[in-house]
Amino acid sequence: MIVEIDQKSGFCFGVLNAIGKAEETLETEDVLYSLGHIVHNELEVKRLQESGLITISHEEFFKLKDCKVLIRAHGEPPSTYEYALQNNIQLIDATCPVVLKLQQRVKKAAETMRDENGQVVIFGHQGHAEVTGLVGQTLNEAIVVEHSDDLMKIDPSRPVVVFSQTTKSVGEFKKLAANLQSQSQNSRVEVHDTVCRQVSNRVLYLQKFAVRFEVVIFVGGIRSSNAQVLFDVCRQNNGRSYFVSSPEDLRTDWFADIDSVGVCGATSTPQWLMEKVAQRIKDI
Repeated sequence: MIVEIDQKSGFCFGVLNAIGKAEETLETEDVLYSLGHIVHNELEVKRLQESGLITISHEEFFKLKDCKVLIRAHGEPPSTYEYALQNNIQLIDATCPVVLKLQQRVKKAAETMRDENGQVVIFGHQGHAEVTGLVGQTLNEAIVVEHSDDLMKIDPSRPVVVFSQTTKSVGEFKKLAANLQSQSQNSRVEVHDTVCRQVSNRVLYLQKFAVRFEVVIFVGGIRSSNAQVLFDVCRQNNGRSYFVSSPEDLRTDWFADIDSVGVCGATSTPQWLMEKVAQRIKDI
């Protein structure tokens, strides 16, 4: 049986950078706090916990003093940095460069819109860490929309600048932007496609990858929204696609009379985990 691991799957640059900074810090520190899960993969989080990484909530963060805290790839709002400065907290900032640049653009747009009685719109999931960080750049004035029904939050008579959470679908963003432009009564509607292509391009690649094999095993964390989106791509293109979080989730009946298996994963899936899954399949 041929078992092939998708070489384009696995951690994106932002996640790799965050994990690298955590590992580097833990070489000299017994404890490092991570503000939120460093990655939405339970086994990778557990691996780092064994080295001293402690995941904390924002509520817990705002009670800390005199320590080191990792800012994960999603980024944080200005209030996090302000509190750290006031309480002798050293931040290990692993904000993804793509997200950091987007934060700067959103902040500048918010300042412009404030002067012009305009609105900043963020296409994203309310409560998502990246979106919270982006909204924070606007003094929490930005309007978050995810579905067409959310457009009612926007005043059609006022100027609008719209951005996207980096991990959203390009197609969904374009559709929402078109709806926003059609309902606007103001000539000033600026649309900025800020979806990260390193993530979105994986959809096109997985469509081709999934059809090459009799069975596809998708490895991902149950908390990862990116994993669910990419798994759906596999399933739409290969009905014999299965989602697993660890080698223990594999079932032998999936591979009866099968000659080829493709193993792939999300941007939050570590390479070592896909390799373990692939080895388990070979051993079946």
